[in-house]
Amino acid sequence: MILSGKEIKNKLNKDIVIKPFHDSQLNPNSYNLRLYHELLVYEETVLDMKKENKAQKIIIPPEGILLEPGKLYLGRTVEYTETDNYVPMLEGRSSIGRLGLFIHVTAGFGDVGFKGYWTLEIFCVQPIRIYPEVEVCQIYYHAVEGDYDKYISGKYQNNKGIQPSLLFKDFDKEK
Repeated sequence: MILSGKEIKNKLNKDIVIKPFHDSQLNPNSYNLRLYHELLVYEETVLDMKKENKAQKIIIPPEGILLEPGKLYLGRTVEYTETDNYVPMLEGRSSIGRLGLFIHVTAGFGDVGFKGYWTLEIFCVQPIRIYPEVEVCQIYYHAVEGDYDKYISGKYQNNKGIQPSLLFKDFDKEK
């Protein structure tokens, strides 16, 4: 079951936290999230799963920034979210996708108990100018059946900024 927009609003500050929250971003069964004014891009052209890959910060000015095809950009939402008792899911908005801009290419499946900002995987098929504060994606919520353990991973929980991949930490656990 997916929560309706009205039910998302009813659950605010109980099982769902969205800060800041604006009624204008509420949809019939989701809530639009905005793009923060910073991006990260990896410095290396070849990335290695087993090591920390360095990234540099890019600021998106009010007049926008032109994204290049074939390059992965990491962004984050303006909104901070917390979720208990529901599975948060993230999808790009169709109006954004129809411009060839893919937001949150993979990993749109959140965990019950997640607290933080959403890191967005951004990729474009042709050059496109983007702007800060644009509603680029939408969050929606699924009900959970049965007992569950809340998300408590130290990798991405309670993040403050854009999170590059921390997959390399999984390899350290195997040793």
